[in-house]
Parts: sequence; structure tokens; C-alpha cells
Amino acid sequence: MNDKQTVQPDALRIGLPADAQSYGITQATWKILIDVIFPTALSAASILMALDYCKARSLDIFKKPVHIVPMWSSAKNQQVETVWPSVNEIQTTAARTNSWAGMDRPLWGPDKTMTFKGRIKDGNTWKDHQETVTFPEWVAVTVYRIVHNKRCAFTEEVYWLEAYSTSGRFSSVPNAMWLKRPRGQLAKCGKAASLRAAFPEEVGYSAEEMDGKIIDIEATTVTDNVAATDVVPNPNTEPSPEAPVPDAKPVVIDASQLNPKFIKAVESLVQRTQKAGAWSAARDFAQQRFAGIELTYALAELDKATAMAALTHTEGMTIPPMSAKDAELAKARQTLNS
Repeated sequence: MNDKQTVQPDALRIGLPADAQSYGITQATWKILIDVIFPTALSAASILMALDYCKARSLDIFKKPVHIVPMWSSAKNQQVETVWPSVNEIQTTAARTNSWAGMDRPLWGPDKTMTFKGRIKDGNTWKDHQETVTFPEWVAVTVYRIVHNKRCAFTEEVYWLEAYSTSGRFSSVPNAMWLKRPRGQLAKCGKAASLRAAFPEEVGYSAEEMDGKIIDIEATTVTDNVAATDVVPNPNTEPSPEAPVPDAKPVVIDASQLNPKFIKAVESLVQRTQKAGAWSAARDFAQQRFAGIELTYALAELDKATAMAALTHTEGMTIPPMSAKDAELAKARQTLNS
């Protein structure tokens, strides 16, 4: 009897599609993609979309320049997988212009401690869950670009409560990454926002910013209760155990395929809607005007803006005065740039 046993190769979590061969992907490299680079990807289509993005941008996909971000689409009424550049890829794009001239260290707002509450699905049941988190209220990041031979500063401030990602559609609790790295994740969002301000034609939103931001219009409302310092989900939207969120096959959206003029038009629509407060009319307009991936994107942006409008803590908020140390640093930068 032969003591040697035939070793069967491990079954692939996601099968290798025939189209992958056109990218020079073998079964071995495909396994790296699905198990190491994109371990949470649900479909081969989303990974092929990431390969398309990297091929068009001359990027090495094994350096993780893009992320596959699952989001809830109210237009599709299901989860969708979207492909977004990482903040490192945005920085690479800025560097390729040969006009990026560096970045200052982040300036942090004061720390704040809040308790976030919500419901999460554990198997087939829903459980109440809460987490107490200490986080910086805001971050301001300054990046520099050479404009007409002059080093110009671009500063954007990002607020933690506006930027953080939740653990689910029916929960205000931050997801695992934002619980683990409350400052680090906000720093990434601040960096991406400032790079976008400095290079508006070259870069867009990052995966770190978009994770968890596309939600239903009836999704969890975040409120800042001064007395209790709790973030409580809207009871009208809390799911019942008898009505769990359906599991649906993901639909892939490649954000890089959207026309920049269309994205600008959606931004203008959102701004007008925010001033008028006519959210229902704006959704009706989008459904009549757009279709397909453009409709999904437009409705998602309106949903995100609707949720942000419910964040009462941001009303009239501005960057607090800098500390004496930060003021001295800012003064020194101005002296160097003059």
C-alpha cells in the first residue's frame, strides 16, 4: 500500500473567473487576492473591477491601492460592493502631478467621550449593543501644492461624528476599525479631504471616507444628548427580530467610471436640497433624471446628506480656537511661507 496521500488543493473561497486570465492572474495569485488583499470581498466581479481600476491607473493591486467597500443601496434595497481608492492611492495620485509640496502634522480638537447604542444581528437574533468611545472632536490637516511657482496651503477640517462608520444600518455603534483606531481613521479622512481640496481634478473620495456612509433615508439618526452624552438610534427604524435585513447578492459599483461632471451635478443637487430641505422632491427628481449606476450614486449621496442633516451637534459648529502651542506652529508656518 502506498503510504503517500494525494494532497488536494484548498477550495477557493471565490472561484477563479475566466476573465482573470486577461490580467495575468493565475490560481495562486487569485488566492492571494481573495484571501489576503480582499478577504471580505463577496464576489469575483468586485475583484475584477478592482483589477480594472488598477490597470487603468498603472497601479500594483498587491500594494492595496484600492478597497472593496460594502454599502447599503436604498435604490437597490440590498448590499452593493463598491470599489474606492485608498488614502494612499489618493496621495500617490497627488504626487504624480509633481506639484504636491508636502503636508503638516494633523491638528486635533479636544477629546470627547460618548456612549453609542444600537442593535446588531447575532446569528438569527438581534441584540442590544453599546460602546463607550473617547475620540477627538475634529481634525484639521494642511497639505501644500505648488500653484504658479508658489507653495499654497489647503486645510480641511473633518469632524469625527460626521466621518465615523457604523457597525450596521440599525446601529450607531462605530465599526471595529473606528473602535480600534478612533484617531487614526479620522486622520486618514482629514488627509483625504485636504488632498481633495488641493487636487480637485485629480482625486476624489477615499475608501476610508465612504465606508458605511451610504445608508437608507430612514437609517439610524445620531443625536447628541448633552445630559446623557448618548448616541441613540431612532426607535422608528429599529429592526424587529421577525424582520431581519435580507441577505442579497451584491451589486458592484465602480465609482471611477462615473463622469466627473455627473458627480459635480449631484454635489450641486445635494447643496440645493440642503438649503431648501426638500429631500423627498430631490429623490423624485433623481429617479426621473438618472438611471442605473448614476441613480444608485445620486440616491446614495442624498441619503448620506439626509443623515448628516440629522446630526444636530454640527449646527453652527466651527473649528475651536487653537491651543497656544498650535498657534505658535501656525505662526511659524506662515513665517516660512511668506
